[in-house]
Amino acid sequence: EPRSAWCCLAWTLVVVTMNSLVFLMNLLLMFVIFTIFLLPTIVVVYFGFQCHSRVLHSSARYCRSILDDNSSSALIILGFVIMSPLIVVAMAIYCSLARRLRLFMCFQPYSRAVYKGVKWRWYEEGGLCSCAKGWNTQVKAWV
Repeated sequence: EPRSAWCCLAWTLVVVTMNSLVFLMNLLLMFVIFTIFLLPTIVVVYFGFQCHSRVLHSSARYCRSILDDNSSSALIILGFVIMSPLIVVAMAIYCSLARRLRLFMCFQPYSRAVYKGVKWRWYEEGGLCSCAKGWNTQVKAWV
């Protein structure tokens, strides 16, 4: 049965808050994974730009003794070349982890706020984010 207007508004706020928290949890997990996997690219490109004479031209000792403009350019190119495979690996790891933890199953439908008696999705499926339910071996995902 449909809820009253004020009750529907209150439950809508609860569902939106819960879905926002799940979204932020997914975003934080993605940020951590991408930061870890793209750290080599970030470091290589940073040192390349830092020591190049036409960009920052740092006065650090390693820039004066080890890295000249040619080696700085090589670092910048290397960093951008290795970025593509590392992004693919990071996305595959994130998708695998999100699927294993069933993070996308934690989002609640809007009908939970509109109608009385609609159970939480995770409650029907065996626990929070259906972690307690047995794994479905028929589901295949290609990344």
